[in-house]
Amino acid sequence: MERKTILVIDDEQDFAKLLKLNLESAGEYRVLTAGGAEEGLAAIERERPDLVLLDIMMPGLGGLEALPKIKALSPETPVAMVTAVWKEDEAKRAFRAGAYEYITKPVDLEHLRRALLVKLFA
Repeated sequence: MERKTILVIDDEQDFAKLLKLNLESAGEYRVLTAGGAEEGLAAIERERPDLVLLDIMMPGLGGLEALPKIKALSPETPVAMVTAVWKEDEAKRAFRAGAYEYITKPVDLEHLRRALLVKLFA
């Protein structure tokens, strides 16, 4: 089975490393990380990931502002939003802008794995 590439865009480096470690441990995914939206946009152009996990609250360009740019750059790439705080209005904005999932931190890794399977292997 071909390994899928996931890009984690999050300014919290420890969180991004934890996701990378957990997702790569199964051997199904290659996980790249970017410390901010601008770095993430460049990685999307360069790497063409199969899926993006995008933090909402980041310094500079936040996830909700970056999402339309990601969709313009790579419309077919599924994007799941990740946030520390559930906000219904943010979730609705994210879905309207093209996100397929809205995940709260701390991330339930089993839920995340199921959400990835649905998008990447369906």
